[in-house]
Amino acid sequence: MSRKCQVTGAEPAFGNAVSHSHRRTRRRWNVNVQSKRYWVPSLGRNVTLQVSARGIKTIDQRGIEAVVRDLQGRGVKL
Repeated sequence: MSRKCQVTGAEPAFGNAVSHSHRRTRRRWNVNVQSKRYWVPSLGRNVTLQVSARGIKTIDQRGIEAVVRDLQGRGVKL
């Protein structure tokens, strides 16, 4: 599973971990991606999405119908 949100498009961020002695090593900040199932009345079935915590909040605000319409407009297979 790739760590990318299907709703917001959030991906891992990269940077440096800086120790107390100021040595730098590469690290990454992963996105909090969850696999969620939503019932979509217009499709008449459940849809499983890989969404971040912010993506879940977006679905709660806008509604699953509007989010699915946007995803289909971008060509995402559901």
